[in-house]
Formats: sequence, structure tokens, C-alpha cells
Amino acid sequence: MTQRKGEKPTISIQEHMAIDVCPGPIQPIKQISDYFPRYPRGIPPTAPPPLSRTGSLRSASLNATVDTLAGEDELDQAFAGATAAPSPSTKKEEEPDVEGYDSDDSTTLGTLDFSLLYDQENNALHCSINKAKGLKPMDHNGLSDPYVKLHLLPGASKANKLRTKTLRNTLNPVWSETLTYYGITDEDMVRKTLRISVCDEDKFRHNEFIGETRIPLKKLKPNQTKNFYNCLEKQLPIDKTDDKSLEERGRIMISLKYSSQKSGLVVGIVRCAHLAAMDANGFSDPYVKTYLKPDENKKSKHKTAVKKKTLNPEFNEEFFYDIKYADLTKKTLEVTVWDYDIGKSNDFIGGVSLGINANGERLKHWFDCLKNKDKKIERWHTLTNELPGSVFSD
Repeated sequence: MTQRKGEKPTISIQEHMAIDVCPGPIQPIKQISDYFPRYPRGIPPTAPPPLSRTGSLRSASLNATVDTLAGEDELDQAFAGATAAPSPSTKKEEEPDVEGYDSDDSTTLGTLDFSLLYDQENNALHCSINKAKGLKPMDHNGLSDPYVKLHLLPGASKANKLRTKTLRNTLNPVWSETLTYYGITDEDMVRKTLRISVCDEDKFRHNEFIGETRIPLKKLKPNQTKNFYNCLEKQLPIDKTDDKSLEERGRIMISLKYSSQKSGLVVGIVRCAHLAAMDANGFSDPYVKTYLKPDENKKSKHKTAVKKKTLNPEFNEEFFYDIKYADLTKKTLEVTVWDYDIGKSNDFIGGVSLGINANGERLKHWFDCLKNKDKKIERWHTLTNELPGSVFSD
């Protein structure tokens, strides 16, 4: 813009506003943190630097802040392993809230008080579930509806599941219940493990798992009660390598006696326990069939009466097989348990084979019968869902 001589200089509104707003160099706006610099945790703050009368508060504060921030990483590393005990107030603030602490740590799941007794004479395992303490809350009200269920591993199935009653709205339930497994043999005590699970019952959705503990039965001594007070653990994986063909379907007590006077084998079907439920009502209508094989004439079949709506039937029936003593070494006794159904095929529950080709307790039972003529020998045997050489039809 050209200006004539003697005229006053004209200033545009933009230049006027710029002069009013920016009368000098732009200075950074002071932050509240300039006056309160941050320090690493655990380091006491030092006295602020003296201020000059020239108003250098900003520069002094900025320098202190920059120096503090620059050394903060180094100080954090230097004091990361500090073991100084915190003050009581600091410690209280850092403790986790147990009610809202979602963790698999066994201390937050609770403890279980129970005892076990193996009655060797009666082949029974008595499991006394006493009480639990400090269970993890599973419901919105901060409580749970706990119950305890038992399984025998390996071979866990509904057939060998036992459970207590459910107690409502408590984290410290007292059950004082005794659950009993019948038909437990010395062989079971060597290879079986008892799995005890605590669960929360829900009416409108699936029940929730709280915690479990496992006890190898070989830790128990016959006829001696052993008490346990175990911390519950998170759910442990079950070995998937277990042969599913050996799924347990219950227990059966069989008696054998070779009668010298009658020259024949007397087979007794005494009772069954913990049979698999085959009907929609949670029960079965079981009966037992026996065969002595090989059976060229197909006349060795015997059948018990049907027991209605039970998983623990008592039969107390005996069947006689006319056979020479010397021929028993070539025979196999096959015992099968069935669920009776009206209007459709009967369901196979489980079976067991005794004879020269068996093993374990089944072979021992057969040999004891051969060695002890005229003596009735009763043994419990495990029913499985597969019986070699049998046709699963009735």
C-alpha cells in the first residue's frame, strides 16, 4: 500500500485486532501440573526451587517437571523391586475384594470337610459329607445354593453318581450326609479315584461348578475312617484316553458254588447297585439273564424276575447248570442286565463275563469256585457297556 505525504497511516481492522490480541510474543499457557509436579511412587517430594522476584515461576516449574518426567522411567525401574512394607492404610486399599474377585485360586473357592471309610467286609465305601466353608458366591445375591456330587474315576457315568441335598442361600453349608457306594472291591480301591464336586443349583439354567477335590482310594486303609479338610480346586480335565467301551453301568453281586452232590454249578444273582438309568423317569426296570457258553444246545439261558422302577434291585435268585466239574475249565459264564420296556425292545444296561478267559476279580472268582467245591462264594463285579461275544438284543 502507498501512502501520500502528510496522511495518517491507515490500519485495517485485521491488523488492529492482531495488535490488541497479540501485543507481544505468544507465551505458553500455564498448567496446574506446573505447580504440582508428579513424582514416582514411593519417592518423597523435594522442596520446590526458590522463586526469583522476576517472575520466573513458569520456567522453574517447567524445568522441575521436565527433570522429574525424564528420570521417572529410571526411578520406576530402580524401585520396582523395593520390598519396603507399606503403611496400614496403603495395604488396606490394595487388598482385593473377595466378593467380586473372579479367580481360580483355590482359596477363593472354599474348603470341604468330609470323611471316608472303606468297609472291606461288606464291600462298601461310606462317604460322609460334613460341611463346607467360605464357598465362592455364584448368585446375584452374593450367596449360593450348594450341593455335593460324587463320581468314581475312571469310568465316571450317571450310574456311579451320588449327590447330597441342596442347601439354599449359604456359603457355609452343613450337610451331615453319608453317601455309600456298594460293590467296591479291593481292585477298585487300588485303581479308582473319588471325585468330589461342589456345585451351585439353579432352577432356570444349568447348575454351576464351584470347585472339586479328588482322593485316590489307595490312600484309605480298610475299616479305618479318614478325615479330610481340603481346599476346593478348579475343575480338572478328565483323561480322554479312557476306553469308552469300558464305561461303567453299575455293580452286580454274583454267587458261585459247584455242588458235588448234584454235579452242577449253582449261579446266584443276589443284587445290583448303582445301575444306569434307562427310562425318562430316571430309573430302570431291571432284570438279569445268564448264559453258560459255549452253549451248543442253546438251553443255558436263565432269567430273573423284573424289578420295577429301581436302580438298586435285589433278586436273590439261583439257577442250576447240570455240568461236569472238569468241563467248567472250558466254560464262560455271561451275565447281562436289561431294562424291561413295554411295546419296544428292551434296553441293554451292562454285562460281565466270568471264566477262564476273564481277568482280575472275575478270573479270581471263577478259580475260587473251582478250588472250593460245595462252598458258596459271593463277589461284586462291575458291569460295563460291552460284553465280548454277546449279542445285545433280547
